[in-house]
Amino acid sequence: MKSIFSVHAGEYLTGSHIEKKFRHVNVWLPAKDTGIDLLVSDRANRKTVSLQVKFSKDFLVSSRNRKEQEYQNKLRASGWWSLNRAKIQQSRADYWVFVLQGFANKSTDYVVISPQELLRRLQSIHQRKGKIWHVYLSITKEGGCWETRDLTNGDKLLIAKDKFSDPNRDLRKFLNVWDRVERLNNF
Repeated sequence: MKSIFSVHAGEYLTGSHIEKKFRHVNVWLPAKDTGIDLLVSDRANRKTVSLQVKFSKDFLVSSRNRKEQEYQNKLRASGWWSLNRAKIQQSRADYWVFVLQGFANKSTDYVVISPQELLRRLQSIHQRKGKIWHVYLSITKEGGCWETRDLTNGDKLLIAKDKFSDPNRDLRKFLNVWDRVERLNNF
């Protein structure tokens, strides 16, 4: 076993959230990097859910003085990730968790999505190009969640007005949804 590593902010926020919300589960940290950042088990340690956690600083705060103010004012948080296509394809995690901590809005949101669904959506959005995908996730104050990379300003304004439609970019059904962990909690 190699030396113990420290958790990053996203892993800490996710583990703390799970421990607070689901009182009857255990949260485990792996001893080495295997592509699984957190392992959650039922209280008997018989059933598990594995998580790959991704954290981004809140780009909403750093971009407040830029254009698209009408759009920015409707957001809770906005993050940016560079994702390796092969790592998503080969992921052994049950879920990838994207942590968006909104500093100005004092919020923390989690996009909880299977790697297979994430891959399908990103291939559709980015037309299967490239090995690295730059992903921008934005959470609206109304509870919307969108992948906004390469959208026009007009499309972003439609998101702000809750009138945008694109089923591959719409991630709200994965926003703060912890179904598999909830099931562990009930054992």
